[in-house]
Amino acid sequence: MTDPASEPLASPVSSHNEWDPLEEVVVGRLDGATIPSSHPVVACNVPRWTARMQGLAGGVKYPRMLIEPAQHELDQFVILLESLGITVRRPDAVDYRQRFGTPDWSSRGFCNTCPRDCLLVIGDEIIETPMAWPCRYFETHSYRAILKDYFRRGARWTAAPKPQLTDALFEADFSLPAVDEPLRYILTEFEPVFDAADFVRAGRDLFVTRSNVTNRMGIDWLRRHLGPGYRIHEIESRCRTPMHIDTTFIPLAPGKVLVNPEYINVDRLPDVLSSWDILIAPEPNPISGRLLKITSMCGKWLSMNVLMIDEKRVIAERHHTAMLRALESWGFEPIPCDMLHYAPFGGSFHCATLDVRRRGSLESYFH
Repeated sequence: MTDPASEPLASPVSSHNEWDPLEEVVVGRLDGATIPSSHPVVACNVPRWTARMQGLAGGVKYPRMLIEPAQHELDQFVILLESLGITVRRPDAVDYRQRFGTPDWSSRGFCNTCPRDCLLVIGDEIIETPMAWPCRYFETHSYRAILKDYFRRGARWTAAPKPQLTDALFEADFSLPAVDEPLRYILTEFEPVFDAADFVRAGRDLFVTRSNVTNRMGIDWLRRHLGPGYRIHEIESRCRTPMHIDTTFIPLAPGKVLVNPEYINVDRLPDVLSSWDILIAPEPNPISGRLLKITSMCGKWLSMNVLMIDEKRVIAERHHTAMLRALESWGFEPIPCDMLHYAPFGGSFHCATLDVRRRGSLESYFH
């Protein structure tokens, strides 16, 4: 008689790309959100006004005037996902004002609003990423109850090497490159670091942007970890403050990729994309609220931060009517939703989610 424990379990984690029909998703939380502790790797990647505020108020809870409108939008987003028949999981609530540290440094926390950053799903595997922001060092702990549940039910669970985040990882006296200067990054190659949100998936092919939170060693670590069954292609970005690919380059369906015309030179995209339709994102609608402008951690291109429900349906920001019209013209079915006030906490629909299970199989979309 076969021992039931020896029989392979059908993993609850299975997601190979950005567009197969979505069945289960992790959505972030705002509870306990704390303004990030001041650090050069944080300040170099957020707008100047936001960096100034963080320098003064790092380690303090976000004010209610920012939390409340964002919470309302997040609640409505969760209701929308569940109305579409999608299972929604949430991390634990954490008080991120607590101080923690290593033998080399100490910090307070940030938040768990964006599971897209700290966890990467490749097939049936969830990878905890080695993040470069000290305030996010233990962020995955709030997801551990979910990760343990997935593991017990058959998922593979991996953690990349925990970085030391000593001064050796960061360029001393770093300054942002001017428009006429070549790109440079605050990270050295002292150790592998990367955020999951610098990668997007298209079956056996992944695309990545090197950034101020993802270095070459981080990309090489993931390439070797995944092995010869996957290919990782680097996307060149002209962004002066690069952090996360999902406002720069995002595959929407087989053969269709949305690109940011300010950051991407389409003539320099990897050759594998030569047969794909390159969809140029329209200029984002202006944001009128002054408070939102000075507290947003993100640039204006959050209009691109959409979440595919399947190959046709896509959740997109209601405010960005130019993007909604463009998606319709490209043959998609946009579902408008509000998420503007999530920007001070790190993103929009794609950032705020981790697609754990999509109904589909591992395929190659490039030949």
